[in-house]
Amino acid sequence: MLSKNKKTKIISKTKIHATDTGSPEVQVAVLTARIDDLAGHLKTHKKDNHSRRGLLKLVSKRQAHMEYLQRKSPERYASALATVKSK
Repeated sequence: MLSKNKKTKIISKTKIHATDTGSPEVQVAVLTARIDDLAGHLKTHKKDNHSRRGLLKLVSKRQAHMEYLQRKSPERYASALATVKSK
């Protein structure tokens, strides 16, 4: 689970303008942090299938955002991809 402070830091790093909280880049960054968090949880709790299902949902949601970005703006997609791969 992401804390409010951690989420705020992620948003402030990836936002495009001052009040940006919903752009695809921000959503991808937040989803990536949640995925990393959940992946760590699943390494210690291997049989937690409920959380595994949630992880798969998050991954598919992130993929949908990335496909949207690729379709709408290839430049922004490339920068978001670099952000995801750097994590």
